Amino acid sequence: MSLIESDTEVSSMTVKPKVYALTTCPYCKRTKRFLEDHKIAYDCIDVDLLDDSKQDEVLDEIEKITGRRSFPVVIIGKEIIVGHDETKLKKALRL
Repeated sequence: MSLIESDTEVSSMTVKPKVYALTTCPYCKRTKRFLEDHKIAYDCIDVDLLDDSKQDEVLDEIEKITGRRSFPVVIIGKEIIVGHDETKLKKALRL
């Protein structure tokens, strides 16, 4: 199981989104605000605040699953959304 998969919480009926972001990224801020505005609880890892070894590990994993190192990355169940895309977020969250 990868780092990203192990960090995603799944209960019997709901999936808690996992957001990988940078504190300086405006699109990351928009994604977090979108989730907060829709009262969606989520877990967030601000990758730029991790120590160097953990940061490298997470960046490698993000690149492995998305093919690039772009932010934000939102994981909702098996759905992976790269970048701020409200249409995809709404669909994945069934809003």
